[in-house]
Parts: sequence; structure tokens; C-alpha cells
Amino acid sequence: MNRLSLAEEIIGLALRRGADMADVYIKDYKNLSVEVKQQDVESLDSSETIGIALRVIRQKRLGFSFTTDVDSIGKMVDDAVEASRWSGEDVYLDLPERSIASDIDIFDEKIADVSEGSAIENALMLEKSALSFDRRIKKVRKASAFFYCSFTSFANSKGVRAHYKGTIVSSHIMAIAEDKGDSQMAWDMGIARFLEAIDFSAIGKSAADNAVSLLGARRISAVKAPVILDPFVATEFLGILASSFNSDNIQKGKSMLKGKLGMDIMSPVITIVDNGQMQRGIGSTPVDDEGVPTMKKDVVAKGKLLCYLYNTYTARKDNTVSTGNAVRGDFKGIPSVGVTNLYIEKGDIDRGALVKLPGRAIYIMEAMGMHTINPISGDFSVGVTGLWMENGEVAYPVKEAVISGNILDLFRRVRAVGSDLRFYGRVGSPSLLIEDIDISG
Repeated sequence: MNRLSLAEEIIGLALRRGADMADVYIKDYKNLSVEVKQQDVESLDSSETIGIALRVIRQKRLGFSFTTDVDSIGKMVDDAVEASRWSGEDVYLDLPERSIASDIDIFDEKIADVSEGSAIENALMLEKSALSFDRRIKKVRKASAFFYCSFTSFANSKGVRAHYKGTIVSSHIMAIAEDKGDSQMAWDMGIARFLEAIDFSAIGKSAADNAVSLLGARRISAVKAPVILDPFVATEFLGILASSFNSDNIQKGKSMLKGKLGMDIMSPVITIVDNGQMQRGIGSTPVDDEGVPTMKKDVVAKGKLLCYLYNTYTARKDNTVSTGNAVRGDFKGIPSVGVTNLYIEKGDIDRGALVKLPGRAIYIMEAMGMHTINPISGDFSVGVTGLWMENGEVAYPVKEAVISGNILDLFRRVRAVGSDLRFYGRVGSPSLLIEDIDISG
């Protein structure tokens, strides 16, 4: 039996056993991961799994259950219906209606069919490129490659039907440089839907280059100066801010953007997009995780907050429509609200031109303690490492500096946006030039 037919059978069984509405989410996936150390295979893991999730609504009460065993479907249905008897009544519970979805290019046969030998070869190349980059690269702490293939089937009792397949390849490396008693560590990663989009050798060299560039790093005295955020650091800040676009957080008063719809909240050079229709995007799918077609929307346009992100439930609470942002961490949970591909639109200034500033500036390559940022107030104080710039040239690397402030104020101070947009999973950003901020040593 194909997966859509199985989903339809489960829905029918749930309705016969008392559910008023039901949806079924089925995920078949296989993983292959390899980690190497000193040009030997440290670990090699592969797995194949099926997950089936059932959500029922009965008398405006929610029930949920899941299984990894196709032969246990009857029990899963009974568990979900029984759970609905004990949950509280909620008038906003509903399922989406059927609508037309677009095809998205997110599947690569080369990843789906990758052999263990090929996976190992790519991981070895990743490590070798870092080790051979510079004599000061003494070791690599971690060099890994991950290959993922999934088949998703979705159906609900209102006629929604969807089936799509997707692939992901990712790599990660941590390189350590040592010279004259100093040791510096840096990393890089790559993630894509298609194997051809990952250059394992370039990723290894980039990590090694970053580590070497930080050798001889020194502390600085307190100063006020412009800051240039590397795409990775800018992406981290955007990732923290992402939770504030979440309509569930808005409704619960857990967002710094509550009540700010239609207001200017950032610099006019900032436009933030959430685009679930992006071809080859990590967060792209034809429909979201409850069957609503994904879409492209400007969340912030030229600094103005235009919309929040919704799933079906939160949209009903605000008397609006879903934006196609229902997401599941995996099949073991019900849909929540999340981003698809969230990014700051790139500008037209390349990174080389962005750093060619007269005077002083700090190029921030890494920020430590991002997890300590308060996602509700936006207040932060994080340690940073990077490069101190003098008139567009690197003067020396910097360590143990601290920048503090508020995320919204940080984005209000952005004066230029680079053209080097890069994604780290579902979130991406180009380099950002920020006007003078306080930097403590």
C-alpha cells in the first residue's frame, strides 16, 4: 500500500472511531553520516525509519498519537481518540481546506543513492583540505558529512493530499591552528539540497583560513566603532529574532514585536523575507506540515514590520489565514509555528567593499553566548572574536571583546547590506555594516 492510501485508511478509521476531523503525517527517511579523524573513519552510521503521526479533533478537543510500526495503526488511532476525551475544549481547533500547491525542486538522486564509500571520500576530503591549507593547522577536531533523504505523505479529512520527497547534504569541520604558543580554533559548514552545491574542499580550507587569521589575537580597550557582522553572526542574530515573528509567541505576549505590526522597527535598508517556495531551499516544501501551501512573503520591508507567521490554529485566533508556516520538529509532535527560509535580502555591495571603510572597525567572525540572549526583550551581551580593521586593512585579530545592546536597536543601526547572502539551514543573511556601537574589552 502506498503512503497516501495508508494515510487515507487511517483517517477513515479515526472517523469511524469517533473523530470529527483527522490528519495524518507520514515520514519515511534514511540517514547516512560519517565522521573522520586523522584520515581514518571515526564513525559511520546509517538508518532508515518510518514515522506516522495522527491528529484528531473530536468535539473541539485535540487528540494526538504516533507510531513507528505500521502494524500498530489501530492502537495509534485508539490512543489519539482516547487522548481527545481528556483534553480541554478549544474553539480554535481546525484543519485546513484543500488547495493547490506548487512543485519545489528539493530532491537530488545523487544524495538519495549516495554510497558509504562516496560519503567517506567526501568527509576525508573535507579534513584533508583543512590540514593541508597551512602548516600551522595542527589538527582537526571534527570533520563530518551527513546525507539525508525523506519521503513525506500528508492527508486530512477535508481533502488535503500531499506527497513529496527531499534530500539534504551537510558538512561540518572544526580546525585548530597553533603558532608561537598561541592556539586558535575556527569552523565552517555547508548545507544544501543538492550534492553539487557543497564544495567539501572549500569548506575545509575556509575553516583553516579562519583559524589561521585569528592567530596572535589580542584584547582591545573599550571603544566605540563600526561593526561588520560576518554572514554567520548576522544569521545568528536573525535566528534569535525569528521567534518574535511567530504568531504563537505574539499571542502569548512572548515577543518583542507584539503590537508593532505596521511600524518601522529596523533600518530602511533591511528587508526580511520568509520564502517556503525557494527552489532548493533547506526550508522549502510544497506544503507546510499541516498541508497548507507554502508561500513567499515580506515579513519586514524596508524596515517596516508587515506580517507575523501563522499556522492554521494561530490564524483562527487572530481571524486571519495561515501563512504556510506550520512546522513539526519531527513526527512525534503536533504542528507549531516556524520559519521556512527566513533571510535578509542581499544588497549590492560585496564584502570586500564593505570592509574598505576609512577609519576603524571590527569585523566580527564569531559570537559566543548567543544562547543567553533574551528572546522577549532582545537584550544581549555576547563575547566576540574577529579582525580589527584600520582604513580597510586588517590590523590584527581580536579576542575576548564584548558587544552589548538590544537586537532591534542593532538592526536599526544597520547602514549597509552586503551581497554575500549565505544560509545556515533555514536562516540566512549577508554581511551587515552597523554604525558605531560600544565594544568593551
